Amino acid sequence: MFSFISLFALPLLASAAVHDIQVGQDGLSYTPEAISANPGDQVVFHFVAKNHTATQSSFANPCGHLEGGFDSGFNPVAAGSTDFPTFSVNVTDCKQAANTPASHCGAGMVFAVNCGADGSPNSFTNFKAAALAQGAALSSSAAAAASTSAAPSATDSSYPPAITSPAPDGPETVTATVTLGSSTWTTIYGSYPNSPAPTPASAQGNVHVVTVGSNGTLTFDPPNVVAAPFDTISFQFVSKNHTATQSSFASPCRKLASTSTTGQVGFDSGFMPVANGTAPLTWNVTVNDTAPIWVYCRQTAPVDHCGTGMVFAVNSDETATSTKTFADFQASAKAQNGTNSTASASSAAASTSPSSTSDGVRLQAALGFSLIGIVVASLI
Repeated sequence: MFSFISLFALPLLASAAVHDIQVGQDGLSYTPEAISANPGDQVVFHFVAKNHTATQSSFANPCGHLEGGFDSGFNPVAAGSTDFPTFSVNVTDCKQAANTPASHCGAGMVFAVNCGADGSPNSFTNFKAAALAQGAALSSSAAAAASTSAAPSATDSSYPPAITSPAPDGPETVTATVTLGSSTWTTIYGSYPNSPAPTPASAQGNVHVVTVGSNGTLTFDPPNVVAAPFDTISFQFVSKNHTATQSSFASPCRKLASTSTTGQVGFDSGFMPVANGTAPLTWNVTVNDTAPIWVYCRQTAPVDHCGTGMVFAVNSDETATSTKTFADFQASAKAQNGTNSTASASSAAASTSPSSTSDGVRLQAALGFSLIGIVVASLI
């Protein structure tokens, strides 16, 4: 069984080594699959193809996101691109890593750091076998869900990554042909009333900068944006101690993972404390489809931020007849006054400072973990 001892952003030791892991280079795989690392070393995941994640799981549940564990988020890479997104984790003890859900993780796309030797209960061989067994057990449900999670079929051999992810609140399933430059592919995605078109602005997408806590206020600025697949939402934390946490329209002040009926985990930046006069912290999210994304700040000290209306939306329906506008979402958060929030003031106060660095387009987070074990998963 794996458990956290602590979670801190720590500087690398002077003698620290950097371990480069290629994600998707040889199909559904991490290369290499397992490594040995010392405290202070850094593991850097390089996403080189399609649309993968590096998501922490556990030995007992290889293909499930570990509550509180790290998650790179989706990292789509267009065919022919040489600008590969990266995600970094600092080793402060012993680590393991994997890939979710059954489609990739269940096919054996897992990775480990400092796992036990073959023959031991927590060996990489046993970890990968557990992932494969879980994939086999869920094969029937994975097949049923394939229409919403499989890579698109392309008219040429170099199609962009899949633009699809399950969407909450009962979307209509739409099949669309998308053309971007010389590439054409078919995508199946959740479409809502007045959803944007599924065509990306470019292979790299646009960057939407959102300032969190501008001038000390409890706000996201702008409060809502319209974004296409491949676009990046770049949260710039400039004051106090906020989060950017995905929720749902029905429960604005609760993590999506605690309310979703489709198995969605949702993203969470974690607390991002910014002292007066210091540089902003950056945390990025890549947009994968056209479904609305609902976000809140889960800070509760000294007041509940979500309950004051500190929320944000991507692709909300802003038409005159809509009942799911950003204003409706914010009003619901204020009406609930944060009573659905699962964060506590004590946990907020105990939050630690992340290492924050971004190239302005892709998330490059260097998080320090003191662990007895870690597992990472790709959520496609």
